Amino acid sequence: MNTADTSAPAVPPEAFYRDLGHGRYASGPATAGPWSPKWQHGGPPSALLGRAMERHEPRPGFRIARMTVELPRPVPVADLHVSVRTVRSGRHAELLEGEIDSGGETVMLARAWRMAAGPADTPSLRSAPPAPPLPEAQPAHTMAGAHLEGYIAAMEWRFEPGTGFDTPGPGTAWVRQLIPLLAGCEDTPLTRALTVADSSWAVAFELDHHRRLVINTDVTLALHRDPVGQWLCLRSATDASAHGSGLAVGRLDDTAGDCGRVMQTLLVGQRR
Repeated sequence: MNTADTSAPAVPPEAFYRDLGHGRYASGPATAGPWSPKWQHGGPPSALLGRAMERHEPRPGFRIARMTVELPRPVPVADLHVSVRTVRSGRHAELLEGEIDSGGETVMLARAWRMAAGPADTPSLRSAPPAPPLPEAQPAHTMAGAHLEGYIAAMEWRFEPGTGFDTPGPGTAWVRQLIPLLAGCEDTPLTRALTVADSSWAVAFELDHHRRLVINTDVTLALHRDPVGQWLCLRSATDASAHGSGLAVGRLDDTAGDCGRVMQTLLVGQRR
């Protein structure tokens, strides 16, 4: 595992990352996920990769509509290198591919479709009832057996009253970042959505992740429009089958309504 250069200035606590130049980024402690302070939650590095894709040879009038992130191994809280390339570019759509490396190992892969925005007369279609209103401020939420000082503390969570991370079953939570993705830089609608998306199955802890090994191998974010504002709502549920795997599907809303979907494949196994 690559470790951060201790001679370099510390990553500002008010951001997930600091830009080191030439596609390199220093990871701050806020990137740490709930399972270990050494390993990142999937949200911040997904957003870092999404930001690089947005900035890669941008085309006016185009937007990233779908991004799928693959998680071949844990992302360490360490220096990261981000790279993006164009797989295919057409008149109306293009396919982008990116990866994050750390210590000589590829720790995250992604592909995204960037396409021309639809015309103004495209009908607004909605397939589900609106999300519940944003709840009032709540005390900090906890998660049994989890590392709470990283990503969990860097986000504000507002669950449906009486529920939280330790409440089994389908879940609903409004969430927003308390710190920016990159020190000194504005977040974008895409990066805010990606920072949240990998939390979908955690909002719907229906498989006992204390008794079993449960981990997502990927996350797909599909946005039919760009989210607006700071607050995003995840309404998530999990399906699973014996001799199969788990599938967590979430709907993403902002304060203006439905804006997309999140899907994650869950590896389910026996703990050693």
